[in-house]
Amino acid sequence: MTQSIEFKLPELGENISQGDLVRLMVKPGASVNAGQAVMELETDKAVIEVPSSVSGTIKDIKVKEGDKIKVGQVVFTVENGAGGKAGQKTEGPAQATPKQDAAAEAKKTEEKAPDQGDAQSAQAFVERRKAAADGKASEFKLPELGENITQGDLVRLMIAPGAKVSEGQPVMEIETDKAVVEVPSSVSGTVKEVKVKEGEKIKVGQLIFTLEGATAAVEASKPRPSPVEHVSGQHGARLAFQAAIRAEGKTEEEALPPDQPQAPAADFAIPAQLGKVAGTDHRGPIPAAPHIRRLARELGIDIYEVKGTGPGGRISEDDVKLHAKTLLTAAVTAAQAQPRAGRLAVPELPDFSKWGRVERVSMRGVRRKTAEHLAESWNTIPHVTQHDRADITELEQLRARFAPKAEEAGGKMTVTAIALKVCAAALKVFPQFNASIDIEKEEIVYKQYINIGVATDTDRGLLVPVLRDVDKKNIVELAVELSQLSKKAREKKLAPADMEGGTFTITNLGGIGGVGFTPIVNHPEVAILGISRSRMEPEWITNKFEPRLILPLSLSYDHRLIDGADAARFLRWICEAFEQPFLLSVQG
Repeated sequence: MTQSIEFKLPELGENISQGDLVRLMVKPGASVNAGQAVMELETDKAVIEVPSSVSGTIKDIKVKEGDKIKVGQVVFTVENGAGGKAGQKTEGPAQATPKQDAAAEAKKTEEKAPDQGDAQSAQAFVERRKAAADGKASEFKLPELGENITQGDLVRLMIAPGAKVSEGQPVMEIETDKAVVEVPSSVSGTVKEVKVKEGEKIKVGQLIFTLEGATAAVEASKPRPSPVEHVSGQHGARLAFQAAIRAEGKTEEEALPPDQPQAPAADFAIPAQLGKVAGTDHRGPIPAAPHIRRLARELGIDIYEVKGTGPGGRISEDDVKLHAKTLLTAAVTAAQAQPRAGRLAVPELPDFSKWGRVERVSMRGVRRKTAEHLAESWNTIPHVTQHDRADITELEQLRARFAPKAEEAGGKMTVTAIALKVCAAALKVFPQFNASIDIEKEEIVYKQYINIGVATDTDRGLLVPVLRDVDKKNIVELAVELSQLSKKAREKKLAPADMEGGTFTITNLGGIGGVGFTPIVNHPEVAILGISRSRMEPEWITNKFEPRLILPLSLSYDHRLIDGADAARFLRWICEAFEQPFLLSVQG
């Protein structure tokens, strides 16, 4: 009588109760064996392959790709099969000895003997069979965890002395500086002795435990493509490809045709074809020799997608390598076309129409560019804002006295025009505020010119025209040029060149109001000065309160280059220059 057996999602790790089904590797009517990878699941820690705990013919699949499935949920049922509890591999008789277990493992391994033409694989196969038959202890060492990862903290051990372990079974959780990952065993047998304990920092190649009656698909000291390589996102895809090549003892140059450049050091997304496991779709025979199919598996390529150029469509080694080259080239191209750092993924918005009428208007032109640029600045620069106040009572008297001269020249003597001259003088005294950071080269770029941008409010959004060589012009000249640029901005006549080359920015909201704000640094600059509305306030001077005109100032800066003490000194220097205009003649 035919009996159906259910395969349920097993335990995935501590505090992991569910995951997103990324890929199904089986379909109804296909045969499945215990230990065979049947699905890829993405948890909040990593992307992992889940092995089947049952064997038989798949009858019905209860889930689909994209579903969020929980631990214990039925994934599929099988007929004419065998299996234990969900998440556990069926064990043999309880009284079986380690030697009997080793003999059974050796018999299974014998059925999967490598091609006779591959001498190296055949030799390794014979050695594994011998070790299994002898029932000798084998070692499991921490495999490579990824590029530039040499160690990790042992968060959890999933095995103990006397426990049986199967190849591919998760045996420990390791926390690296990139993710928490489950490390699968590369050997099968009975755990004899555990050499580490939870909380330890362990290194790649360090002995973790020994086994009796062990068999190994690859030597324990060598890495194998596994869920460890699926660290997360784009970087994990690259690591999976590199691990497959390392397992064969090759470099990327050797694995690809001579004209294929080595993959770039930066992370990039390997196309889905490079993550497929050949043979798991249970499709028809393919015209390729066994060693060609093995090469495709080691490179992570689906052999069914390779176009054969031989007689009758037969696939050669060059066909597989050319296919890998094509996929890698496409991956590099896609990486170069990826959005910049400012365009980060954002949560999906709710359906606002549920609560009332809405109207959607396309974000275009200046508004879209402003949003992208400010997002990039905010996500790139660690912002800090320093606030201070300047007494501009005497300055206001001078401004009123010289305003007619500026008007005669065609400008307007504003606080912003004066601030341009003040800031230019301050940038000479504090050159780190007139610089940029080159993170890639680990260098600071000090600019020997002073070009200051002024944020301008227009009906199209925020524009920042740049005044050049501010330190070489007097205040009247600056007032005229500022008036001309502001007019061009409002009349939509600013050219792109008019908004390029700035080294510092000033934004003045005093004409609108407010007592202070935190402006966003205009990347790649490292600082911006915000000016708010001045107001008469009582100040304690020579034992009495006097009415003084106080100007609030806000300085935002890039904390990677500028320390808080330097920012305080810079802003205080500006305040004193506003309070004592004679300083500009002495120091500026």
